[in-house]
Amino acid sequence: MLICKVVKPLVSTNRIPDFEHKHLQVVLDGSTQKVAVDAVGCIPGDWVICVGSSAAREAAGSKSYPSDLTIVGIIDHWDPDAGKLPAASGGG
Repeated sequence: MLICKVVKPLVSTNRIPDFEHKHLQVVLDGSTQKVAVDAVGCIPGDWVICVGSSAAREAAGSKSYPSDLTIVGIIDHWDPDAGKLPAASGGG
């Protein structure tokens, strides 16, 4: 599973029939933008839990679904900076 931040919706009106009418979201995985199927109804700015591989297809509705990343949960509270060590000062 991955923790990602939702950036914005992605609209694609011309798609293969297997994609049905699922919503797509652009998410950030670190500094990399990816497209995820939105199975939970999130909005930009939400921190979300994503699954990949066969779990992504099943979470999107079917093992035959053509997805390799699906949003499966919205995180209620999470501080991405908690637990980080402060930057080292240059003195010494």
